[in-house]
Amino acid sequence: MLRRRENSLAWPAGVLAVLVHALFFAVMVFSFSWKHISPGQEVAQVELWDTLPQPHVPKPEPKPEPKPEPPPPPPPPKPEPKPEPPEPKAEIQLKAKPPAPEVKKPPKVEPKKPEVDLKAKEEEKKREDEKKRKEALRKLQEDLLKDDKPVDREADKAVADAKAAADAKRAAQAQAALSGVSNEYEGKIIAKIRSYVNKQLCGPGKPTLSFNVHLMPTGELSGDPKLVKSSGIPACDQAVERAILQAQPLPLPPQPELFAHFRDLTLKFRPNDDQ
Repeated sequence: MLRRRENSLAWPAGVLAVLVHALFFAVMVFSFSWKHISPGQEVAQVELWDTLPQPHVPKPEPKPEPKPEPPPPPPPPKPEPKPEPPEPKAEIQLKAKPPAPEVKKPPKVEPKKPEVDLKAKEEEKKREDEKKRKEALRKLQEDLLKDDKPVDREADKAVADAKAAADAKRAAQAQAALSGVSNEYEGKIIAKIRSYVNKQLCGPGKPTLSFNVHLMPTGELSGDPKLVKSSGIPACDQAVERAILQAQPLPLPPQPELFAHFRDLTLKFRPNDDQ
């Protein structure tokens, strides 16, 4: 009974196994042959691919050859050792040194004395002479007073008159000399100022004007010039005032005793005069 049951079950199982294998084989065949490609179409595709332009690949530039390095400079030659000087002999050391030659001193050149020093010496000499003369006169008067004899009044008067006349003469000469120097430098001051005046501003006539100035020992003005007398032409007055300021420093005499005359000075101008 059991064998009959087993035979009844084996038949359907074998059929089922055959169907499963047939289905599996069909699936495999279908998966490999689902798309049919003709031989002509495959060749055309290969030829089309081969005819495409190839991309241009730039050739690599050759590397420059390295430059040969210069040979190293030769080392400097070593200096040859200097031979040591021989030791001096005892006899040479005992010899006396020769006397050094005498150096002649150059003669002294005395500087030239300036002219101002000469004038100062002349003034000093005049003062000494005057002092000696006064001393001699004083001694003479003392001798006359010591004399027992009566003093001659007329002689005394004559001596006094002579002294007064000599003093007056010297004073006049000194005043004349100072006046001449003062006038000379006053003319130099006016001439220097006139060289800076713009004469075209003074018109064709002959205008006259005066300025008062205060000077320092250096020739510079201490303050502005003051118009004392106008020319009647304001432009001319202003031109002369500008010329006074531009002409600084003004020339002054070298004698210090003459500066008092130039400390407060009044200058008269005629811009259009030739002189």
